[in-house]
Amino acid sequence: VQLQASGGGLVQPGGSLGLSCAASGKFFRLNDMGWYRQAPGKQRELVATITSAGVTNYADSVKGRFTLSRDNGKSTVYLQMNKVKPEDTAVYYCNADGAYYNAYEEVVVERWWGQGTQVTVSS
Repeated sequence: VQLQASGGGLVQPGGSLGLSCAASGKFFRLNDMGWYRQAPGKQRELVATITSAGVTNYADSVKGRFTLSRDNGKSTVYLQMNKVKPEDTAVYYCNADGAYYNAYEEVVVERWWGQGTQVTVSS
């Protein structure tokens, strides 16, 4: 299973930027999907998650500014970031919890991570 993230870049404070992350591979179920971020010298932290039913959870630092959505048909999650701040600068990682059948046709539940995409908020 692979998660392909896209959409990072440079944005000015107060601006907007969108990220997307598409899952591909031999899974049969995706549960929660979401985004984490890691700034230089800091631990990776939760940004937002969304269940397969569309229930979202946001870090307090991004509530009211970021919106997470998903398209189950495309196995894709989208993060719309508005009113960005310099402290939003970080490498953003998407993740997904899901399940697949292994070679023995057993159900395996795993968490997968994307490769990370840089978001820089600066004037």
